[in-house]
Amino acid sequence: MGALKIGLQLYTVRDSAEKDFEGTLRAVAAMNYEGVEFAGYGGKSAEELKALLTELGLTAIGSHISLEQLENNLEGEIEYLKTIGARYGVLPYLQENDRGSDEKWLALIEKLERFGEAFRKEGLIFGYHNHDFEFTEKLDGNYVFDTIYEKVSPERLQVEMDIGWVQYSGLDPLAYIAKYKGRLPLLHLKDYRKGEPGEQIDTVELGQGDLDLPSIIASAEEADVEWIIVEQDRCANPPLEAVKTSREWLSENYKS
Repeated sequence: MGALKIGLQLYTVRDSAEKDFEGTLRAVAAMNYEGVEFAGYGGKSAEELKALLTELGLTAIGSHISLEQLENNLEGEIEYLKTIGARYGVLPYLQENDRGSDEKWLALIEKLERFGEAFRKEGLIFGYHNHDFEFTEKLDGNYVFDTIYEKVSPERLQVEMDIGWVQYSGLDPLAYIAKYKGRLPLLHLKDYRKGEPGEQIDTVELGQGDLDLPSIIASAEEADVEWIIVEQDRCANPPLEAVKTSREWLSENYKS
């Protein structure tokens, strides 16, 4: 059990990154984030991005890669990750037309096997990032989330657990972290306040929502998580200000 490393999913600051990708990375590095997880590369070549990350002292954790990109440019995505020194490629989300039936989930599982094998052969790690629908839909009598990991081998698929969505779905986040010990290198810390039924999830800065973050972080250490990754879907405050607040909360409340 080692100290957790602290990263940021750059989707959180997507508006800033779209206007000034390099400036956004510089701001994130100045906040003492140790690494970043990408959701797009700001139009930079892999070589350019590698040089910038080296200059800033930021680790490339990995990248969120859409199903369409994985299907149409798998080799290119893998090569880009290798060049920037990243270890993880993660499928972050499924559109509604890619899920919702046993047939669609089974087809996805076949794809996850294929993608994961391609990553494994190149020395990289493939993962899947959950939302809430993996806990509202079932396959083979279990939540889809669990069935996916039962059917795809750990060598081909690791867990990137979004702990906010786990709790939002009414499940015990500490139990789920413990359940996937040894297969859970990446944990997304997404704090939120649960509103009225039917409302969108209200994501907030760390420490301002419903999650028992100290217990979650302690459980992550016990489960051999490598990276805890800050992510906020929508920010009431300016996103760069929000992720700075979250990083400061971690500095004050987590001593590695």
